Amino acid sequence: MSPNKLNYNAPWGDCWLQPFSGHIEWRMQHADHTQTRLTGDTGSLTDFASGHEYFGLHLRNEKWRLAEWAPNATAIHLIGDFNNWERSNDFAMQRCNAAGTWVLELPLQALRHGQHYKLYMEWPGGHGERIPAYARRVVQDNNTKMFTAQVWQPEEHYAWRNNFVRPDVFPLIYETHAGMAQEREGVGSYNEFREFTLPRIARAGYNTIQLMALMEHPYYGSFGYHVSNFFAASSRFGTPEELKALIDAAHGMGIAVIMDMVHSHAVKNENEGLGRFDGTRYQYFHDGPRGEHPAWDSLCFNYAKPEVLHFLLSNCRFWLDEYRIDGFRFDGITSMLYTHHGLGPGFNSYEDYFNHNVDEDALAYLTLANRVIHSLRPDAMTIAEDVSGMPGLAAPLEAGGCGFDYRLAMGIPDLWFKLANDVRDEDWSMQKIWHELNNRRVEEQTVSYVESHDQALVGGKSMIFELIDAAMYDAMRKDDRNLQVARGIALHKMMRLVTVGAAAHAYLNFMGNEFGHPEWIDFPREGNNWSYHYARRLWSLLDNNELLYHCLADFDRAMTALVNRGKWQETSPKLLKVDNADKVLAFERAGFFFFFNFHPDKSYTDYAQEVLPGCYKLALDCDSPEFGGHGRIEPEQLYHTIPHVESNTLKHCAHLYLPSRSAVVLERQL
Repeated sequence: MSPNKLNYNAPWGDCWLQPFSGHIEWRMQHADHTQTRLTGDTGSLTDFASGHEYFGLHLRNEKWRLAEWAPNATAIHLIGDFNNWERSNDFAMQRCNAAGTWVLELPLQALRHGQHYKLYMEWPGGHGERIPAYARRVVQDNNTKMFTAQVWQPEEHYAWRNNFVRPDVFPLIYETHAGMAQEREGVGSYNEFREFTLPRIARAGYNTIQLMALMEHPYYGSFGYHVSNFFAASSRFGTPEELKALIDAAHGMGIAVIMDMVHSHAVKNENEGLGRFDGTRYQYFHDGPRGEHPAWDSLCFNYAKPEVLHFLLSNCRFWLDEYRIDGFRFDGITSMLYTHHGLGPGFNSYEDYFNHNVDEDALAYLTLANRVIHSLRPDAMTIAEDVSGMPGLAAPLEAGGCGFDYRLAMGIPDLWFKLANDVRDEDWSMQKIWHELNNRRVEEQTVSYVESHDQALVGGKSMIFELIDAAMYDAMRKDDRNLQVARGIALHKMMRLVTVGAAAHAYLNFMGNEFGHPEWIDFPREGNNWSYHYARRLWSLLDNNELLYHCLADFDRAMTALVNRGKWQETSPKLLKVDNADKVLAFERAGFFFFFNFHPDKSYTDYAQEVLPGCYKLALDCDSPEFGGHGRIEPEQLYHTIPHVESNTLKHCAHLYLPSRSAVVLERQL
């Protein structure tokens, strides 16, 4: 599967990469050589990525079979409530090869659905209880708080109702978390999400959900990013069948489901995770300091080891096969790509992407992961979270890129929060806003967004809270007249509209931000007395018609409807005007004409802007009273262009009233 030769004059259309063409070519070859090393000259990479069908506990042909990779182990016993957690010869695993594969076969009556088990692992100089690396079900005891694997073989397998292929639409991604999707204080369930949250997402107009924290993690407050059991769907939210029912229901609504994939590191835990699994630190991870992430207090995978690649590539395939996931957002890629984990360098030069600090094996793994995913599911979506701007991550595989479909446009939220925090309204630069909204390499698709969960985590603020602050507590009623609230509501709508309007490829919103969910996210921890108060969503604010949250939600719904009607995936934004003095920004997209006036106090009457000749109707008005605005524009009016002759050139202009801090979208009538 060798990619095409690069154009050495301008790899991926970027002339600044020309001096590094040889290095890029070597990376392509390294990925190919890695694949050959794993599969041989004729082997299939997708077949190789099937380790989950061999390792772990399986019931086949009326027998139980358990397989595990533990090269440093000297003895392994299966222990559980079926043998009083004691070691016995009947449950001793046998080492079957020099690579360290251990196998145990048991009769059907030896185990039954629901029983708990672990491995008792012995190694030179020590021993310990371990959860199998490929365990598909891991649960926590309510009393002891200890985690164990659980035999999961229900009498009836889940019967899928919907055969789903991700439609060719502009992705409107709703980033969400099953555990905090409910209003009550506590941990939400897959069933609650399916019954109550999923219909809200559908009504809001989003066509993709990104589920966070699916892989099992011992500490709830990690937001799912300190994974212990990579093949186990988190049991704190429910059973595997309940998760499948959630995904199936989403598919029935035409909604794709992607998940956070955390292959950048793993939790250090030894009793619950992969830490010192067979007594060595280096089984799955780098040995010594390189094996520990200094900022995350976690362990870093060794992507050069074939067994580690087998584990991670199989993990990609497992979620596609078992849960019919429609794609992945790969988390923390910057940490994977560099031996310094992206801590320190500013990535101000292209030399920062091509030097000894780059983990070329990690880059090869990501390339192979995309090959596996897209071979199995050509419609699957993969998204890279990388703050460094590594070239080629989202370039196509066939062009020698890493093969991600999208990368997060992480500079966009950085800009919005910098403007909101550090820059006076009257000093906002329209050029800078437009540049950041369109700052991407031509070969790479991006996901645009104002904010994700990252911005709202405790210690930060959501955008609405950044704009309105304490006034949110007592001035969010529709009949309140608070200037700070009015400013925040107006800018919140304008930021989102200009971001989705200019988004070339995809748009993301974090759960609740569409209606301006107040405050921050804070999971139960010792510092907040283990409170769930901030680990939930206050849907009652949205449902209260007397509050402005309802208006923001209505606006967001109108905005997504505009995108869905306009076939965003087939078009790109075309700039019409960027006027820094007037604070006016205008562009066209899919037959819709966007006009923004970011000026804090200047409104413009009879504002002329050249457009295509014809008649236009008002498609969306940020200032409408139903969206919490002041109602300064007459609804349902038509705009007829007026011809102008300038320098012997005929132009057709629309004349608009552009109130301060507002935006309108016009739709051309054919």
